[in-house]
Amino acid sequence: MIFNDLSDFKPKHRIRNEEKFQRDRANLGNLIHEGMNTTGGTDIDWLIERNGNFIVMENKSFSEDTIVIPWGQLIAFEKLHEKLNSDGKCYFLVFGYDEGLDYNNEESKMWYFEMTDWKQKKIPFVKERKLFLIKRQDMYPINLREYRELMEKYWHEFS
Repeated sequence: MIFNDLSDFKPKHRIRNEEKFQRDRANLGNLIHEGMNTTGGTDIDWLIERNGNFIVMENKSFSEDTIVIPWGQLIAFEKLHEKLNSDGKCYFLVFGYDEGLDYNNEESKMWYFEMTDWKQKKIPFVKERKLFLIKRQDMYPINLREYRELMEKYWHEFS
């Protein structure tokens, strides 16, 4: 399926009740008790499966041209990537974006790196306390049109 412009896209998921979504998310936070050691979330933003293969996406907003990934979260990402690659193929992408990104403009830019690049130590970083700091300049630029083409390529590869 080839799309001519971004107006051809229909989002699969929409948050219908933003207030309920935020309230439910906050309630889940009550499961973490005071005094527990945590290094950040270990969740992912999107996991897409097709025929036993996966596309995993994590999105981080830039602050002063840097994204921050907690140490524990990155370990979970590495292990998840390893497990999902064991029986099939897994593309694991970490995206950096600016607040206010215009998702309707196909020339809007994001930056990314793949977990394989991370594991091969191709992505420079600074480690502060239990955080990994990754600069925009050390990630690959991609506009929304190219992003959608990449997702479509992976999707068809999994057919």
